[in-house]
Amino acid sequence: MLPGNSNLKGKPMTITRIFRVEIDADLRSEFEQKFNTLSKSIIENASGCNRLSVLKPTKWAPDEYAMISEWENEAALAAFVGENWNTAVIPSEMRRYTRKYSVTDYMSWD
Repeated sequence: MLPGNSNLKGKPMTITRIFRVEIDADLRSEFEQKFNTLSKSIIENASGCNRLSVLKPTKWAPDEYAMISEWENEAALAAFVGENWNTAVIPSEMRRYTRKYSVTDYMSWD
């Protein structure tokens, strides 16, 4: 664990991961089905994932979807996506739907 990755009680801080993806609108229906099943299932079943939210777009950004996951600690996230856990990872079968994607990670204060 890196310095500063524990709270005042010395416990590892959880990490919240926000994944955003912009899709090809012509593939929306197929993407939505797979995003809410395949991608969701992979993350929900990962060891160390405490919580997952799969989010649909609003009318303001109709082609942008998100997943917010909370991980027990840095080690759990690194075990799932690798040591470079600041990089967005998507299943290969989902790449055809994407125009662009990104991930941002945050550590909890407590």
